[in-house]
Amino acid sequence: MLTAITQFIRDEEGATAVEYGLMAALIAAVIITAVTSIGTNLTTTFNTVATSLGS
Repeated sequence: MLTAITQFIRDEEGATAVEYGLMAALIAAVIITAVTSIGTNLTTTFNTVATSLGS
């Protein structure tokens, strides 16, 4: 029983899965932030062009 508990504590396979999950979440957050920023900039640019064409 003690051997099984010790082996469970030393097992790092689950930690690797958690690390990959955290990395994927961080990458997704960066992508969402970048796309939101680009979308805002594009909206501003298109509104500027539309206003210039309307004059």
